[in-house]
Amino acid sequence: MTRSTRRTRLLIPLLLLVAWLGLGGAFGSYAGKLGEVSTNDSAAFLPQSAESTEVVRLRKAFERDATLPVVVVWQADGGGRVTADQRTAADSALRAAARVPGATGAFSPALPSEDGRALSGVVALRADLGRTVGDSVAAVRTQVEGVPGSTVGLAGPAALQSDLGSAFAGIDGILLGVALGVVLVILLAVYRSVVLPLLVIIGAVFALGVSCAVVYVLAKHGIVRVDGQIQGLLSILVIGAATDYALLLSARFREELQLRQDRWTAMRIAWRQSVEPIAASGLTVALGLLVLLLSDLTNNRSLGPVGAIGIGCAVLSALTFLPAALVLLGRAAYW
Repeated sequence: MTRSTRRTRLLIPLLLLVAWLGLGGAFGSYAGKLGEVSTNDSAAFLPQSAESTEVVRLRKAFERDATLPVVVVWQADGGGRVTADQRTAADSALRAAARVPGATGAFSPALPSEDGRALSGVVALRADLGRTVGDSVAAVRTQVEGVPGSTVGLAGPAALQSDLGSAFAGIDGILLGVALGVVLVILLAVYRSVVLPLLVIIGAVFALGVSCAVVYVLAKHGIVRVDGQIQGLLSILVIGAATDYALLLSARFREELQLRQDRWTAMRIAWRQSVEPIAASGLTVALGLLVLLLSDLTNNRSLGPVGAIGIGCAVLSALTFLPAALVLLGRAAYW
């Protein structure tokens, strides 16, 4: 083997590895940015022909300057009746709450309940706050907690949206961490190796980062639609597919290493024998996902192209990043 040939055999996998490291570093953060372009419209989970979907569509046509109201309720301590001083303090608190960031400036006066033991008022927040609605609701709570001799509570659409955001905050990261942990345990048990499972996990994470970056750009331009459910399914699809394809290629490479000493030749044979089934499998899954475009549910229809993008990135990672890493490590990958 000439020096030029040895240099080429080393340079190609190194370039592929550097390219994937660059992609992972540049696009890895997009897995956490999909929430910025996600929409959680309740009508997306209903058939387009459903009457409820038609009601939502017609209601939007009549909505002008939509707001998110926060309902503030004060209850007198000890079951007593609300005093005039408490009502005055509640009015002042509502006026201050209407000036917090995200509020429209509109508010109602504090009105007593029928039994006189509670007060209630409303502060209007902007409807376009999105993920920052929780901060505005927290600011409102801070302003209305100063009424002496009472216990305050928040309700209404804005408070509900804030509570849901807090309940599901970080769920994508938890889901991704659990999935990667389960896959890592399985790979350690199957291969009884330390290095190879880490390579497979790294390749899957790189594929997920690239797919999230592509989906982010498309969603930002309105080409595809993303919601919280699709984000979770994308992670599972990419990790599962990338792991399956990596298992096939690494197993073939290990068999070839037992027959020949040259790891470049072993990978070339293993890659040629693996590329067709991996590509065929990826194409089959991607086309199956694209069939969801025929669904009557907006949520299912949106999952089709997003999932197909994820599968494509998983195939690309399995056929480029993993072969490059295995060629450079050789038998050490199975230690």
